[in-house]
Amino acid sequence: MSVTIGIRHEDKYVTEKRTPLTPQHIEKLIQRDGLSFAVESSSSRIFADEEYRKVGAKITANLTSCPVIMGVKEIPASYFEEGKTYIFFSHVIKGQSYNMPTLKQMMQMGCNLIDYERVIDEQGRRLIFFGRYAGLAGMINSLWSLGERLKVMGYTDNPFLQIRQAYRYNSLAEARKDISEAGIKISEKGLPTELLPLTIGFTGYGNVSNGAQEIASLLPIMEINPEQLAELAHRSHLPNNIIYKVVFREEHISKPIDSNTPFDLQDYYQNPEKYENNFEQYLPHLTVLMNCMYWDDRYPRFFTRAFAQKLFAQGEPKIKVVGDVTCDPEGSIEFTHKGTQIDDPVFVYNPATGTPTMGFKGKGILVMAVDILPSELPRDSSKAFGDALLKYIKPIAEADFNASFEELALPAPIKKALILHKGKLTPDYTYLNNYIPQ
Repeated sequence: MSVTIGIRHEDKYVTEKRTPLTPQHIEKLIQRDGLSFAVESSSSRIFADEEYRKVGAKITANLTSCPVIMGVKEIPASYFEEGKTYIFFSHVIKGQSYNMPTLKQMMQMGCNLIDYERVIDEQGRRLIFFGRYAGLAGMINSLWSLGERLKVMGYTDNPFLQIRQAYRYNSLAEARKDISEAGIKISEKGLPTELLPLTIGFTGYGNVSNGAQEIASLLPIMEINPEQLAELAHRSHLPNNIIYKVVFREEHISKPIDSNTPFDLQDYYQNPEKYENNFEQYLPHLTVLMNCMYWDDRYPRFFTRAFAQKLFAQGEPKIKVVGDVTCDPEGSIEFTHKGTQIDDPVFVYNPATGTPTMGFKGKGILVMAVDILPSELPRDSSKAFGDALLKYIKPIAEADFNASFEELALPAPIKKALILHKGKLTPDYTYLNNYIPQ
């Protein structure tokens, strides 16, 4: 094989430990496909340099000899070299202003850009993703947050206190054990009467939401539909050892502005300006909200500052924690003012003053909004990510990127994800010209 594939170290966040390919993946690619790898030395990556060296990769201080370079998160604009191929989560497809200078730099240097986010099948479903692990870690963190928040509120012996933040576990299996034990305690001893019914709502039903639900299922869960949620408050003699789970779809989140028009999913996607919030009716009945649904600014927000203020004006509300897994600053959860860091993961938003305070204390709603959640489960998430990516590595290594876009031989999902080819926006992404600074 004529090219050496480079694996770069991650430097966007100090706490980023993920990698696109584990040593086991690289060993398989070397032995099975005859590929060559150089791995940029990193003291923070979950897999040590020596693990890569043992399977045949070269450990190096830089990747200047590599025409194809793979990473996970965004790469600094100063890192790019002329004519090379880069594969990472670029976060440019929405025209994100903070990443447009990087895209412009790649264009000026004639680079090729493959974005994992756009590796999709014929139905538009993503094929390579960390989403499930965002959901898994997000739910672990939100249950941990609930325990700590309830402790601040005086529930010093609540069953969630034995759950730790996701990154403090050595593996997902270890986290599952703690959560299962918390579930047994709830089954045997019940929950405080004042917290009943304890309810967890999930927006969405994709990979992220399914990951979060997977963790919640370790507790004594009973699933109800959104229409049943309000009825719980009027029922007497509720069992104290059950947690109620509710999954919200698009039709629960938004409704047509014209009340005579029925909800239509395709119309909602194509004409979101014709819809308004339908979610506020459910929010007063939730203890924990797990926000796991895709959103952009064309759609109605799910939980606004104004509605949070209205809830708190009526007294202490039921909702205690928002696990904002999607983490769009000032987005679907309007009072998520920023993505938080793994080592400073939560804040309390005070609706009366409109101000956030980092940590567990204060009046308001606790928000967990870590924006690199899969990195809290770096070993498990990197393995699953690389498993999905594995079959595409050899075709990428063998591709002649000097060919025209039409003649460029790449697997269809990878070609769909090629945002830049020789520095030019490919046909599906020419709309990004409207966002690039002149």
